[in-house]
Amino acid sequence: VQLQASGGGLVQAGDSLRLSCAISGRTFDLYAVAWFRQGPGKEREFVAAVNWNGATYYAEFVKGRFTISADNAKDTAHLQMNSLKPEDTAVYYCGLRRGVYIRRPTYDYWGQGTLVTVSS
Repeated sequence: VQLQASGGGLVQAGDSLRLSCAISGRTFDLYAVAWFRQGPGKEREFVAAVNWNGATYYAEFVKGRFTISADNAKDTAHLQMNSLKPEDTAVYYCGLRRGVYIRRPTYDYWGQGTLVTVSS
């Protein structure tokens, strides 16, 4: 299984970005895809997740600003990020695990990360 994250970049506060996570080689049907982020000097933290059945979950600090979605036909997950803030600056990682989502960064598979930088 491989995950390829993309879509990061340098934006200004208030702008939007859309991250994508392309999944290949998945052979199991019950799974969760999640986005985590890791800022400079910080631990990796949960951002959002979507289960195979479409149920979505968010960290409190992104509710109302970020939206996670999954395109099962294309095996791709997206994270639409609106109203970005400087504190959203981090490397964003997508993860895949068998079963339902969890908020701990102990997923089975990870993408390489994509850097999001938000200037004030």
